[in-house]
Amino acid sequence: MKSNKVMAPIDIENNKYIFFQMLFFAGCIAINFILPRTASLLNIPLYLDNVGTLLAAVLGGYLPGIFVGYLNNIINMRGNPGNAYYVVLSTMIAACGTWLGRRGFFEKFHKAILTIPVFAFIGGALGSILTYLLYGYGMGEGISAPFAKALLDSGKLNVFWAQMLSDVAIDLVDKAITVILVFAIIRMIPEKKKTELWLTGWRQTPLSQKALLDVKHNVTRSFSLRSKIIAIITVIMVCVAVVTTIISFILFRIFALNQYTYSCTSAASLAAKAVDGDKVQEYLDKGRAAPGYDLVEENLESIRKGNPDIEFVYVYRFEEDGVHVVFDLDTPEVEGQEPGTVIEMENYLLPYREEFLEGKEISPLRDDTIYGRLLSVFEPVVDSKGNVVCYAAADIKVQDIFLTTLNYMTKVFSLFMGFYIFILALCIWLVDYHLIFPIAAMTRTARKFAYDTEEGRDHSVERLHNLSIVTGDEIENLYESLSKTIADTVGYLEDVKAKGEEITHMQNGLIYVLADLVESRDKNTGDHVRKTAAYVRLIMRKMKEKGVYADVLTDPFIEDVANSAPLHDVGKIHVSDVILNKPGRLTDEEYEIMKTHTTAGSGIIQSAMSLVSDSGYLKEAKNLANYHHERWDGKGYPSGLAGEAIPLSARIMAVADVFDALVSKRSYKEPFTVEQAMKIIEEGEGTQFDPQIARVFVESEAEVREILETHAAMFDPGNYNIDDLKGLGNNT
Repeated sequence: MKSNKVMAPIDIENNKYIFFQMLFFAGCIAINFILPRTASLLNIPLYLDNVGTLLAAVLGGYLPGIFVGYLNNIINMRGNPGNAYYVVLSTMIAACGTWLGRRGFFEKFHKAILTIPVFAFIGGALGSILTYLLYGYGMGEGISAPFAKALLDSGKLNVFWAQMLSDVAIDLVDKAITVILVFAIIRMIPEKKKTELWLTGWRQTPLSQKALLDVKHNVTRSFSLRSKIIAIITVIMVCVAVVTTIISFILFRIFALNQYTYSCTSAASLAAKAVDGDKVQEYLDKGRAAPGYDLVEENLESIRKGNPDIEFVYVYRFEEDGVHVVFDLDTPEVEGQEPGTVIEMENYLLPYREEFLEGKEISPLRDDTIYGRLLSVFEPVVDSKGNVVCYAAADIKVQDIFLTTLNYMTKVFSLFMGFYIFILALCIWLVDYHLIFPIAAMTRTARKFAYDTEEGRDHSVERLHNLSIVTGDEIENLYESLSKTIADTVGYLEDVKAKGEEITHMQNGLIYVLADLVESRDKNTGDHVRKTAAYVRLIMRKMKEKGVYADVLTDPFIEDVANSAPLHDVGKIHVSDVILNKPGRLTDEEYEIMKTHTTAGSGIIQSAMSLVSDSGYLKEAKNLANYHHERWDGKGYPSGLAGEAIPLSARIMAVADVFDALVSKRSYKEPFTVEQAMKIIEEGEGTQFDPQIARVFVESEAEVREILETHAAMFDPGNYNIDDLKGLGNNT
């Protein structure tokens, strides 16, 4: 029996691999740094910025691949801060690379080629959409710009689709070269080294690939613990993201609105200062012919160009008959009104008509106009006497505020998703090695625990101890408790088994004592109960070997029948000694009394069965006692059963009982030879005996002789007559 003490934890983390792994991952980061710059220096229109990321993902796993991709974008921020917003694409490529790598896509070249569209979709299609949300589309910059411009000039595509197709096309080539380079590098690394590159964090004896596969496909009643943890992390991060996004959206929108209002106010104020209030009437009367008009208009244009957010700059005089245009600058989309033109006041200004006529201060306005939804600021223009003679105004399209907010939220979302993918990979890695794998290892070992043999129990306890879980937390405490509990349980089981064997041995001994007490009253039977029990065990063993009645002859059945065989004649205790020990043939009346030993024995055992909860053992004893004188042809007693209606145990005992009566010496006869007895058994096949059982017994003559030699000496046989079998069976 093994000790209950839990084995000391072993050094399960193979530290010699750590330096090699760190060196490899640093090399992947260096590849991401060098290749894009080399391509740029050589004027090669490719990115090549994910070769290291994909290499780390395929050979190292989710966490290293995502970390390398994440770090790559952070490092590239030094050259272009906008690279940080593409971190989500790098982490997605890393995650897909690991997933595809674990499914063997980088083991064969033709399978590796199939991954190119996946990576091109992420880098090209999703990257193009991200670029559009971040910056809009411009044809002047970027690797794909010349191709996009050519598509746009063809006149068949708009700006969006021209840029999208050019980005995807360039990325297909880029990712094709990336995949080919990664595949070539992987092929150059020895197989043994590849296995050492996979980042693990075992806190126990590492599981085999088969065990990991079992863990992966472990069936649970609902969601697995791993799925629940991933769901919890996701829900928490989504909730944080939603709250953060809403708050960021509100704050940024307020900030953007304030900034645009400030820009608009500044532009309107500068425009008001650029206009000489004393000359407004002259500008209205003479228009562009008025002295200094063109110079003022140029100044207003400079103000508008000085702030790209400003859409319109104009100067209006509000009078009873309408709005008089003083200055109205042209824009690429809208041609300005000529000076002196009187236009109708727009609806959004009508609520402020009186204030305009009275020359009061007007708060910034946001409303729908004929030129779209605008943010408008009106600044009074005063003459030398301090009278408000007109208003200088600046407009910003509210859509620009929305686009700026959308651009900001896209940046927030991109940074968050990249960070989320990295944190999720880190959490899953930690959860797997500190929680899922230790629990799965304990569960798997416990399920395969072998309780049936001592060797199996000791091996199972040893296997549990060899898990050596050292998480340093409640999981380790659980492991130690489980190991101790199972070891103690095995010890108790062995004690119980030993006690059970003692009880069984005592029970069998008592059965033989009881059988001997009954047998001692019958001076004719000698060692009958022991020999018949031996024959019964022999017959059942041979039948099992030959597959006869295989569905019934289980190991428990064989043990029950063999152990209860000595009780088959227990009913003789109710038969008179006079009849039991009569030296000659029994009369018909005496024979009828003798036959009652079967039902009497059944009654005795039935009484015993009523006193115990488990009657399986006694059930066969009752069958043996009650039916061992039944015949295959239905001419036996006490019930006249025939064929397989007779319990199998009783059919077996019938052969053993008659054979022992034939070869044993009785007061009324000499023993038959084995040959003679076997001939009689053979002649009784299909009439007195179950033919299959009788055949098995006859074929086992050598083993039968061994039993006879062990239990009794052989006597010279006498003559026999087949018709005397009735008399020979009377006393058995």
